[in-house]
Amino acid sequence: MEWERRSDPSAAWEVIAAARDGNENTRAHARSMLERLQETKTQPETDYDIGRIEHRSFTKEAGMRTPYGLDVIESCMGCKASKQHFFCRFSAPVQRSLDAASFHSVMPPGALLFVEGQSPRGVYVLCSGRVKLSTTSKEGKVLILKQAEAGEVLGLSAAISGTNYEMTAETSSACQVDFVSRQDLMTLLQNESEVGVHAAQALSREFQGAYRDIHDLVLARSSSGKLARLLLSCAPKSEESEELRLRSAMTHEEMAQRIGSSRETVTRLLSNLKKKRLIRLEGATLVIRDRSGLEALAI
Repeated sequence: MEWERRSDPSAAWEVIAAARDGNENTRAHARSMLERLQETKTQPETDYDIGRIEHRSFTKEAGMRTPYGLDVIESCMGCKASKQHFFCRFSAPVQRSLDAASFHSVMPPGALLFVEGQSPRGVYVLCSGRVKLSTTSKEGKVLILKQAEAGEVLGLSAAISGTNYEMTAETSSACQVDFVSRQDLMTLLQNESEVGVHAAQALSREFQGAYRDIHDLVLARSSSGKLARLLLSCAPKSEESEELRLRSAMTHEEMAQRIGSSRETVTRLLSNLKKKRLIRLEGATLVIRDRSGLEALAI
């Protein structure tokens, strides 16, 4: 009702989160509320069975504000955000099957898609935005494994194997995601060889990325070398100039969690890099002034 009264999308986040809750009754009730919201716009309210939940796509009204300024993707068919390397880049028939099995949603920054140790409910195809993947020790120490970008699929290995999620996925920015339940994913894998090939390629990239990260984290001789590697890995790949600007610079705490160090150590190391004129700060933007010098430090 708050969503309707104030045209404020953020008022519906609790309902949307409940629509993907692990409890079947909670999930069914929340989805029925969302369906009723759509029905009341065009017809009088009627009673219906809340236990019968159907997949529906919600059409965007002309002039309606979109959450967080995102170009909301209502359907996988004709999606303009998809690129060649995206997991969801399928042929038209397979795209229709994926779209029928997907639950489209927009998530705010800081939303948890799934938590380490949770039973796998399905996978999330990241249409836009960034998602932080992390793991936590028994002592509460957090290690950020990577920042997932648009086009990646999250939770794939756990969903296929049926084992608990290996990590926690939290949105770093406003994101649009497509959720596909584990049951629907397994059906797609069995019926569509194209989905199987894409899944194998995605898992292979995950393995190679994990191998490189372990190599860099373990074999780097010093914390400064690990930090230098991290900064270089975040730098734009296409720029050929000596100076590189990190458009989405991480906080000191996030850098520490990426290299397995403390925030105080990262602050001290960044100060040393600035004194050596290897980097400089322009507000919230970190600029790599001497890429060659940083590369030498990272060896």
